[in-house]
Amino acid sequence: MTTADASGTFAELTLRLTRLGLTAPDLGSAMQPVLDALLLHTGAHGAGYYQWWAPDNLYRVRAESGVQPLGRWRQGLSPQLPLVRALAQAQEPLFIADIRTHPAARTFAVPGLRSLSAAPVHDPGGRLIGTLLLLGLSPQAWSAAEQALVRSVTGLMALLAARLDAEERERHAHESALRALGLCLEARSAETHGHTDRVTRLATQLGQALNLSEGDLCALRWGAYLHDIGKLSLPDEILHCPGPLTDGMRERMRRHVDEGVNLAQQLPFLPDEALNVVAAHHERWDGTGYPRGVCGEAIPLTARIFAVCDVFDALTSNRTYKAAWSADEALSFIQAASGTHFDPRVVRALTGVLGRAQA
Repeated sequence: MTTADASGTFAELTLRLTRLGLTAPDLGSAMQPVLDALLLHTGAHGAGYYQWWAPDNLYRVRAESGVQPLGRWRQGLSPQLPLVRALAQAQEPLFIADIRTHPAARTFAVPGLRSLSAAPVHDPGGRLIGTLLLLGLSPQAWSAAEQALVRSVTGLMALLAARLDAEERERHAHESALRALGLCLEARSAETHGHTDRVTRLATQLGQALNLSEGDLCALRWGAYLHDIGKLSLPDEILHCPGPLTDGMRERMRRHVDEGVNLAQQLPFLPDEALNVVAAHHERWDGTGYPRGVCGEAIPLTARIFAVCDVFDALTSNRTYKAAWSADEALSFIQAASGTHFDPRVVRALTGVLGRAQA
């Protein structure tokens, strides 16, 4: 690539990054087109962007393009890796022609990976919040034009990553608070210990199997934490009733859905898809559910997903009125209710997810 080509490419990426900085909803969607462009204009065969994620104490991959020969490091980089420690101290990208000869990169000497460019992304306080990796399948010298392009793009990425990192940390704080609220609701409702985390984890796996976007997966988790928030208003004699509910008690129980929506709407950061989980997780595919009696695809997908997971966990847990069923028994019950209580597509996805878990 010539200097003129590098200049034109930089101008194009500057415009693209500026636009993404204003409009990108998340880090992955912001970085993906940048990685694609870098592969087009450099000799790299693969690229990845890794962002710090405090809950896992890892730099997790957020976007990738091309060939990915990193092996076990593909999903996350430890801050203790020599390369990451070197990047934390570096002010400029590292351009490594042969990783076997570089002390900080020797850890990455895996089959197929021979050269590497690693660019640090720091926040305004100097903390390493991310790294851009360009991967080569053969030893190569990084040209002056390629180095100039990577340096220029890294500076712009730092501005974008810092904004989106702050937003993601805010979302994580919201999620932690909602999970804590969900655990409190679980304790008040005398649910089996761990119900909140189990049903949220299963709903997330099911949402991934159904190719939900990152935004909808987040909303599904948040809705799962809050799905029974309306039960805060239920009296103990209904909430802890050891036997079948009377008609009057059952009618009062059903009102917890609308009451839950009213409470959840007081959280201004809660997305509509999360509210949909609270509002519609007791609806049924055939229209016989409550509180609205809607049917089929008129029920939001996040609510259809959560409904299956909530029933599966209830069936496989000990309750005051029943012993726990086996996973196979619960799945058979749900499969028998496919097309009546549950969305058939969601039931098929659940069958696949549970099959993989048992394999």
